[in-house]
Amino acid sequence: MQLDDMRIFVATVDAHNFTAAASRLSLSKQFVSRRVMALEEALGVRLLIRNTRKLAVTELGQEFYERARRILGEVAEAEQAMSLRRASPHGLLRVSAPMSFGMAHLSPLVAMFLKKHPDVRFDMELSDRIVDVVGEGFDMAIRIGTLADSTLIAQKLAEVRMVACCSPHYLRRRGTPTAPADLKRHACLPYGHGGPANWDFVVDGAHQAVEVHGPLRANNGELIRDAAIAGLGIARLPDFIVSAALEAGTLVTVLEPFLPGAAALYAVYPQHRQSSTTIQTLTAFLREHLAAASARWSTPRAAPKKAR
Repeated sequence: MQLDDMRIFVATVDAHNFTAAASRLSLSKQFVSRRVMALEEALGVRLLIRNTRKLAVTELGQEFYERARRILGEVAEAEQAMSLRRASPHGLLRVSAPMSFGMAHLSPLVAMFLKKHPDVRFDMELSDRIVDVVGEGFDMAIRIGTLADSTLIAQKLAEVRMVACCSPHYLRRRGTPTAPADLKRHACLPYGHGGPANWDFVVDGAHQAVEVHGPLRANNGELIRDAAIAGLGIARLPDFIVSAALEAGTLVTVLEPFLPGAAALYAVYPQHRQSSTTIQTLTAFLREHLAAASARWSTPRAAPKKAR
């Protein structure tokens, strides 16, 4: 017995004849009649009494009709539930994001998203390492800057600018650098570990790498920022790490005319996740909130012309 035959039988009983049922179902009268006969044969009972004017329903036919309507109603409800399930965010998402960005700006957005979409669960990894999204089974990763060629889908979320900054106290002691080459005589606070620390600047329209040295090097942006606030040297960090300190005046920018343009903040995910409603909803949510936030992070703040 086929579910479609059950639908045809219910429509025939509701319409009281094959012709009207066929019209409602956009089928031929002959096809409707054959499928009802096939249903009777499968069940081994007579469901309808046929005459030239009108169909009559047998006692067993009436019982089957009532049961069939309930079954078809439940099937329709199940189909609708599954359709809504596919159309709304749900399931587990494994997401990788940079440590500093995740703690400062992604953390509150994850909480907001979970409150809005309670059928979603997150497995977050906050780390500055570049994860293998596909190989390690991540659904999405948040990355900053130029992306290596890959098969991943990338969606731009916002812009991030690198900021060279230090404390006013440091400028009073050591003077203000007026060109990137001046950093060779300044204490700098590189981010990262291992190998030479090179900071990228734009001089006369060309990129110029300046090797820097100083009393502290670390792979955590907050630690570098706090060292700069303490007057230990000049830091070069993303604006989302130092924006609050710049606003408060505990840090001021230097060498701003020589800093490269903004880098992009991306959500990247495997191609097979491109059609996921959950991924698309999360991406749109992050873009909406982070684009507005990046406008606040990126407000230029020039250092004072003279250190006092």
